[in-house]
Amino acid sequence: MTNQLNKTRTLVLNRGSGEELRQELREYFDQTFTIDEQLYELLADEAAFYLRPDPLRHPLIFYLGHTAVFYINKFNIAGISHQRINPEYESMFAVGVDEMSWDDLNEAHYDWPPVAKVMEYRDQVRQHVQELIQNLPAPEGGINWDSPWWAIIMAIEHERIHLETSSVLIRQLPLYKVKPMDHWNPCRHSGFAPKNELLPVKGGKITLGKETHDPIYGWDLEYGQQSFDIQDFEASRYLVSNQEFREFVDAGGYQTQEYWTPEGWAWKSYQKAEHPRFWFINEKGEYWLRLIAERIPMPWNHPVEVNYLEAKAFCNWKAKLTGKKIRLPSEAEWQLFRDQNLDTDQPYWPKAPGNINLEYWTSACPVNRFAFGKFYDVIGNVWQWTETPISAFPGFKTHPYYDDFSVPTFDTRHNIIKGGSFISTGNEATRHARYAFRRHFYQHAGFRYIHSEAELKAEDNLYEDNPDVVVWCDLDWESDFATDLLKTIQESGIELSGKHALNMGCKTGRLSFELAKTFEKVTGLDFTTRIIQMAVKMKEEGFIRYLQKEEGEITGTKEQSIAEKNLDNLADKVEFWQADASNLLARFTGYDLVIAVNTLEEAINPAAFLETIPQRMNPGGILIIADSYLWKAKNPPAGIRKDGEPYRSLDWLKDMLNRDFEQIGSPSEIRQDIRQSKRLSESRLLEITSWKKKA
Repeated sequence: MTNQLNKTRTLVLNRGSGEELRQELREYFDQTFTIDEQLYELLADEAAFYLRPDPLRHPLIFYLGHTAVFYINKFNIAGISHQRINPEYESMFAVGVDEMSWDDLNEAHYDWPPVAKVMEYRDQVRQHVQELIQNLPAPEGGINWDSPWWAIIMAIEHERIHLETSSVLIRQLPLYKVKPMDHWNPCRHSGFAPKNELLPVKGGKITLGKETHDPIYGWDLEYGQQSFDIQDFEASRYLVSNQEFREFVDAGGYQTQEYWTPEGWAWKSYQKAEHPRFWFINEKGEYWLRLIAERIPMPWNHPVEVNYLEAKAFCNWKAKLTGKKIRLPSEAEWQLFRDQNLDTDQPYWPKAPGNINLEYWTSACPVNRFAFGKFYDVIGNVWQWTETPISAFPGFKTHPYYDDFSVPTFDTRHNIIKGGSFISTGNEATRHARYAFRRHFYQHAGFRYIHSEAELKAEDNLYEDNPDVVVWCDLDWESDFATDLLKTIQESGIELSGKHALNMGCKTGRLSFELAKTFEKVTGLDFTTRIIQMAVKMKEEGFIRYLQKEEGEITGTKEQSIAEKNLDNLADKVEFWQADASNLLARFTGYDLVIAVNTLEEAINPAAFLETIPQRMNPGGILIIADSYLWKAKNPPAGIRKDGEPYRSLDWLKDMLNRDFEQIGSPSEIRQDIRQSKRLSESRLLEITSWKKKA
């Protein structure tokens, strides 16, 4: 990497004129796009792109394409560009970066393109983004959450995240599939680690969460505010080193169940783990450490890199050994500790105060290299695991351009990591950064431990409280809308049975379950992650919980289950995926029935859905459209005057569908009451039209 690339910092979004900010953003984009591609130069050959270093992640070819298509997909959502460069890629590479139930990791569903084709696509995206940055009206007054420029900085910061996560995947490839590069130089300083000790940290009150007017880009979960009163505690002077962690290994830590949580022991037993993943023992019994692209003799004074489950087991062992209440810090404790020892932030520091932002090495370094007063590595070197499962601060709201960035992790199964690592750049290296991973996942992450008498409050199974989600939970599971809709369709003489049905706009899943009574398989698709997450939960756990608004500030708790609706024996017949109706994956095909509810009005490009749906249906298949035509598209296709005459939505449907379908009967209607509170509902009248695909 050039000096320019490995010391790039995120932008201050309210500094300078609009033209100056435009130029800074273009440079930041180019630097980000380039350094991302340079990471993949570490792969030894093209075949390495198609290996899966982690069975719970896609092969690296996906991530090479994913960071590019993100720009195009988000620009279309934001409405700052309506151009598609390669619709197939922009669907194939769109989703699949965590082990969520709607992330499709079945390799049989993908025919990955050659690396050269993906690089050619990346070149086209680079040119498109450069032109967009050049041609958009200058961001006078700065860039904020509501600015169209937010989509651009969002896509850049997203690519910076994948610089880190992809480097972890490369680190898990077979050694012969990578090659060291001069511009990815690890730290070669090695030796014995200093003896760790606990030092006092003064407690106090701290408020987490950033202000909406903060001039540094933030992800949705960073906003909102929550205050904590922290008791005095003690924190380890150093991050836990490889040497200190070896004491746990040598003491039989990986063989002693009492040190592990039930989740941790299940993981350890399944993996047959005997030491951290990146440790290796050669035929002489010597320990070596795997870095991103090479293996070196164990640097005992470098921080150990483990997952949360291993860090937690070490703390439990240490607690028994010392008789003290040793654990990981909570997020609030960690933040208080950070703020007491560091008063600057990237991008304002003149030089990184720790091994972070790629300003020093492309690996961890000795734990006693960067001092922050009496402590070391307050930030940087490796991420630091906390005891806190990720959740939203009061005042949280999803950003409309990226509603599934953080919401899928609000499940008590993802723990927060803080402080950044050697390769954390951009937003990741800022004070307010909040990232979380499954507790068994590996990142460039380690930990420091604390001693505290304060008891941590355990996270319970969460109640969904987002009003935009709750209304659909109520419609699906509190009302009879789904069954009434099917009854209305059947009364028109249409038989609802067959092998495979598609429920487009499935929301929280009730209609999909009802269809499974008469279909062998039902696929439910929805664009909004936070909504479809409830459908997945219903399938996998059999129930959902949410807060139902009653009156003013008064809410009530609701629990709905598939057993109560006599649908619990159908869970194996339904599947749910996140998908964009305007650009569906090719594998969504072969349907005897497609039923699209509120799909057209909510689609980014409703015409694209209707243009491609004929190819996804079997001859004689039935298409049902139930829509109120409250168009969200910026250029609605109907409800307009065309050539001076009214052009209604049904007219448009006939124009779009008559070539491939025959309309069945006349339209009918159904009322859709969307509950807002105990005494207030929004009533819509959906028009139901039925179409039979021509043979």
